[in-house]
Amino acid sequence: MTAPAERPAPPSDGRSGGAPAAPRTTARRALRRWSIVAVVALAWWALYSVNKPWWDLVLGDWLGLDLDSRVGGAVHFFLYDTVKIALLLTGIIFLVTVLRSFMSVERTRRLLGGKREGVGNVAAAGLGVVTPFCSCSAVPAFIGFVSAGVPLGVTMSFLIASPLVNEVAIALLLGLFGFGPTALYVAAGLTIATVAGFIIGRLKMERYVESFVFETHLRGQAIDPALGLPWDDRLRMGVEEAGAILRRIWPYLLVGIGIGAFIHGWVPEDFFAEHAGADNPFGVLVAVGIGIPLYSNAAGVLPLLDALVAKGLPMGTLLAFMMAVVALSLPEMVLLRRVLKPRLIAVFIAITGASIIAVGYLFNAIL
Repeated sequence: MTAPAERPAPPSDGRSGGAPAAPRTTARRALRRWSIVAVVALAWWALYSVNKPWWDLVLGDWLGLDLDSRVGGAVHFFLYDTVKIALLLTGIIFLVTVLRSFMSVERTRRLLGGKREGVGNVAAAGLGVVTPFCSCSAVPAFIGFVSAGVPLGVTMSFLIASPLVNEVAIALLLGLFGFGPTALYVAAGLTIATVAGFIIGRLKMERYVESFVFETHLRGQAIDPALGLPWDDRLRMGVEEAGAILRRIWPYLLVGIGIGAFIHGWVPEDFFAEHAGADNPFGVLVAVGIGIPLYSNAAGVLPLLDALVAKGLPMGTLLAFMMAVVALSLPEMVLLRRVLKPRLIAVFIAITGASIIAVGYLFNAIL
């Protein structure tokens, strides 16, 4: 008796656990994952791009506020900067956390620690030139770099250089004052960022960084990023870390930007001209003392410098004032307080401020 012929196995439909199903399922999952990432990235970019035009429309056209007035400018500044810095914070922390998931903090430090001292500071200062952040906008990048294991002193060089020396400041300085003052300003700014970061690095002040900055969590548990992780977990880490840091610092974010909005556009021109003139040997100190509490970027402060030059104020005093405004601001310190302890903030202000004062007097002597 002949045995019945074997029937061929039915083709796998991808749901029955057959071998062909796994690659198709994995491919579909990867396509879905990266499609979501692409949509979220485009949404982030769209929100960042329309942030300023949106508030211009709402406040200026719909509500009729004069955006050039003290009140209108302050309201616009608060809303625009709050959204901008929150977007920068979440975007940068997400990216840095995903990158950090491929390497532990200890390994990163070992790699960077092998470089000759000072080289990292110069590189970080150079990176600051091509990132046109104001002092508060540089804070999210600072948090991301520190959490990724970049040495504190190197990160401080970036934090100083980014608002102080960038292509916006260089272009505006060239247009207003010419090549000589611009070249001196750029050289001085890079030197301040490099030297101040180098000194802070030598002081070994990592213990004054809040501990949560160095921790990596997934689903509420601290993990070692050196462990192999699937892409879904890496992306989830980025989302969780961005959300956790935003939850920790949002009160400081609102207070810092609120202070910046309150003093936005406030510069005592007559007082400045009277007490920081060429006949006052303490003019640079006065200029830096006025500049530190204020908050603006290079584009916002340079028109004022142009007006004060016409009143006969020394160029060194004015450039020191500009450096103090863009590199050291009260709102920036409020934001930094959530991630740095007061002693490190005080050292940062003291070293950077003293460097700016020295540069101001040097410029007055040679310009």
